[in-house]
Amino acid sequence: MTAAVLSGMLVLGLAGCTQPEPADPTPTPAFSSDEEAFAAAEKTYRAYVDALNQVDLSDPETFEAVFDLTTGEANSDFRKSFSALHADGMTVSGDTSAPTVEPLGEASGELGTIQLAVCLDVSGVEVTDSSGTSAVDPNRVDVQSLLILMSSAPESEFGWLIAEIDGREGEPTCD
Repeated sequence: MTAAVLSGMLVLGLAGCTQPEPADPTPTPAFSSDEEAFAAAEKTYRAYVDALNQVDLSDPETFEAVFDLTTGEANSDFRKSFSALHADGMTVSGDTSAPTVEPLGEASGELGTIQLAVCLDVSGVEVTDSSGTSAVDPNRVDVQSLLILMSSAPESEFGWLIAEIDGREGEPTCD
């Protein structure tokens, strides 16, 4: 695994480009409005960022909070990535933040999905190998522009789980 791929999987959590099938084709949780549904999706995403900041690659138990907030390919990719990083003796330090989390489009009750536009600041995150050498691509963009696909999950704390994380272009721009 190259340093760029390694840091990309950890820091961005890129989960692929295919749209996952909803685990259960039930409608969006019973939110009274799109605004309420988006607020719950944002809470889910912010909880994920908090969980990601608590990951200690030497302690697989710390991965569980990230797994609990993801589903489908995103969950599978995190499991593979964290397992490989742990096995390779990698360490991560610093915190990620999300200064911008905005709704994109409308909530799709029929598909049970929501999309969020996120600016993710990874400037303070460092990934190193067992010898202390950085595994972060020196050309990494410090504020990542992401598209987050959330899937309806009535059983989850906020009613949503992260199904896919991809790069994004357009508004809002991330500086």
